[in-house]
Amino acid sequence: MSEPTVRDAISAPDAEGRPRRVTRRFPLFTRDTARPEGGGRAAPSDAPAPARQWPVLVVLTAVALGLLLTAVDVFRYGTLLIGAALLAGAALRWTLPSVGMLAVRSRFTDIVTYGVLGLVIVLLAMTVQPNPWLEIPFLKDTLHFTLTK
Repeated sequence: MSEPTVRDAISAPDAEGRPRRVTRRFPLFTRDTARPEGGGRAAPSDAPAPARQWPVLVVLTAVALGLLLTAVDVFRYGTLLIGAALLAGAALRWTLPSVGMLAVRSRFTDIVTYGVLGLVIVLLAMTVQPNPWLEIPFLKDTLHFTLTK
């Protein structure tokens, strides 16, 4: 009797030596971590590492620049840049089929997470005192209602 050929983990034989049936169903117990759907390389494998991961490097560079601006006392512009970088990450995740390490979870989860966090940071940067660029009318009333006796 010849040894069964194992092409991958799915085709590995079971305890009795029979080949497993290939099914599209998820297993009851997972034994491995699946890569996110967009987690492939963003450039060919023969490209250098920074070129393969350019989407996450673009977002991280913009966030680092925003943190630097915030540290040198240009708070509003720094936080706007951080929020814009997260919104750009959501746009990259939505439009590109393969974004490398920018893919963390499923495409939907990544887009919603990056988008909501980016939008909240941009809105907070625009409402910061003094001289806010955006005034939200109910925010002042809510603050007075919660802090006054």
